[in-house]
Amino acid sequence: MGGQRPQTAAVIPPLQARADLHLGVFTAKEALTAGLTVDDIRAELRCRRWVRRRKGVYVTRDRLASADDRGRHLLDAVAVLLCLGPGPALSHSSAARLHGLVVPRGTDEGVRLTDAAQWRNGRGYRVARAQLPLRDAVPWLTFRATSVARTLVDCARGWSQEDAVMAMDAALHAGRTDREALHAAVLASTHRPGIAAAAQSFGLCDGRAESPLETKGRLRLVAAGLPLPELQVELHDENGFVARVDAWYDEAALALEFDGRVKYEDPRGRTPAQVAWEEKRREDSIRALDARVVRIASEDFGPLWSRVVGRIRGHLTTPYVGPRRFRVVRRPEPGASAA
Repeated sequence: MGGQRPQTAAVIPPLQARADLHLGVFTAKEALTAGLTVDDIRAELRCRRWVRRRKGVYVTRDRLASADDRGRHLLDAVAVLLCLGPGPALSHSSAARLHGLVVPRGTDEGVRLTDAAQWRNGRGYRVARAQLPLRDAVPWLTFRATSVARTLVDCARGWSQEDAVMAMDAALHAGRTDREALHAAVLASTHRPGIAAAAQSFGLCDGRAESPLETKGRLRLVAAGLPLPELQVELHDENGFVARVDAWYDEAALALEFDGRVKYEDPRGRTPAQVAWEEKRREDSIRALDARVVRIASEDFGPLWSRVVGRIRGHLTTPYVGPRRFRVVRRPEPGASAA
């Protein structure tokens, strides 16, 4: 019908095509180019079908409502980048969220960016001035983001060592990067503040850790003055594979098992009772080999930690004697370069 008001802008094809390039975020200029008027834009905002993310940058209410915390952060990142132009790249904790890396709770929710030409702070964002060679950048939508390796090193320069190693461990284990790329990123950042801490974190990371709890436990053991254990060691008997243990002290034949709640709270098709029973049977099979076992839960890192350390130290001072009823099979670290 002639003179009929346009549909909600989110379903106008020319505008939708532009919004789809940026996770559903679009600008006032794009809306006007698609055929809407200033009054149309005001009406969409007044009716709350659109939500203003920054001046002249919008997203539909439905799109915003459907986003989780990570998604909302990336929507905010797009809005900032649309305002700042093509120079900055998503970086630090924002790039960590983009890449699905482990980000510590309580990390600043502001958008983090890196640009070779400017340093600036704005409402809800911070731009760090630093060079970003081609090897350190990856395309994202119509923008750029720092690579996984560069992101991990940039974050490690400002995060605690525990948080940095957790993120590196998880990224290596998931195959998102490898040790060679991480090492190169550390070497390329030797002139940046905090790089000594990042280098130390890199030296402690190990992609065999299968959970942040295992990483935390390994670091706490070393901090307590205990030797560094081997990770993800398989125990075999005369019939073959028996169990894979989280950490292992070979001389003492001591297995450490890091017992997180997630396996019970999210049992993946099993009941918590089934998980508990299977864990008990698994531990029984390890003990049947005459290996010793210490289980460590996240709660043990509090006031009880000194007792746990004492138990482990006691086992380490009494090496395993007698014939071994098991054979140890070691796994290579994910992300390690081939020899």
